[in-house]
Amino acid sequence: MCDEDSGFKLSKVASAIAEPARGRMLCHLMDGTARTATELAAVAGVAASTASAHLARLVSAGLLEVVSQSRHRYYRLSGEDVARSLETLMVVAEPTGRLKSSTPESLRLARTCYDHAAGELGVQWHDRLFERGWLRKGSGKGEYDLSATGKEALAGYGIDIALQGRRKLAYPCIDWSERRPHLAGALGSALLKLGMDRQWLRRSLEDRALIVTPKGRRELHDAFGIALEL
Repeated sequence: MCDEDSGFKLSKVASAIAEPARGRMLCHLMDGTARTATELAAVAGVAASTASAHLARLVSAGLLEVVSQSRHRYYRLSGEDVARSLETLMVVAEPTGRLKSSTPESLRLARTCYDHAAGELGVQWHDRLFERGWLRKGSGKGEYDLSATGKEALAGYGIDIALQGRRKLAYPCIDWSERRPHLAGALGSALLKLGMDRQWLRRSLEDRALIVTPKGRRELHDAFGIALEL
């Protein structure tokens, strides 16, 4: 049930998002990186002074946090929950019938959603882990657990889930372009790091697309049964 206080907080967040320039800033930060106000002003297509006001609004709403380093200030999403919520809102915002044609192919194939993989790659990674019996529904609502087989198999790739700390191990995040779950949480982050470390994936310099290397196509198929369209 939504009480008066919850309703106020919800409206505050919704009104902070409900401006195209701020929306573009948030989308640009969904890859988990931190950007300066100048960079985000360019992304949003607004003047520096206008960008500062927008960023202050997003920080006040709890959507962004500020990281100071030397004389510079950087802005980034305040957490994985924010990225997950934005991805879900994008599902609602895009009519299903237009989605496939309007989404850039590079983003549909593979992209980052905060610190885990999304797009066709992320969805297949999610599905293949279940098909192999490595991942299963957990005791917590909407959470996943690893089977003994899954723990052993992933340990072979150097993934130690015991290092997750207090973060949720794994849970589904509805994919904006595929409309099916991709894998979020500590395990999703660990798999993306594995892909980057093994040079299966590279980050695009232009947006949050992930470039799947020829080596990545081969080894992702061999290791996880992932088959990506060319």
